[in-house]
Amino acid sequence: MQHDSRAYLHDVISAAESIQEFITGRSYDEYVADLLIRSAIERQFEIVGEALARIARHDPDLAGKIPNLRDIVDFRNVLAHGYDVVDNEIVWDIIKNYLPGLVRNCQDILVK
Repeated sequence: MQHDSRAYLHDVISAAESIQEFITGRSYDEYVADLLIRSAIERQFEIVGEALARIARHDPDLAGKIPNLRDIVDFRNVLAHGYDVVDNEIVWDIIKNYLPGLVRNCQDILVK
């Protein structure tokens, strides 16, 4: 099977945009109170992390262009395997303060 790093970048962008859509118009307290939204967001973060992990495995040069890639993959692993230690405040902070930059970075890579 051929690995397409550009497709993985599109997956990252799509999942991140879904996360941003899911929280539009919601406060942190609404996010915490809504299991469905939290679950959907965590699933999209798992997709982001898995797509980046695949890039790291198959295209190390491209992986080097994505800041904090290892941290993002590690975060995905916590969500997938450490479900009992997920901190909602950390998830919210990542959504608000780091996710937009990741999207911009992936988009910039795609246009080059």
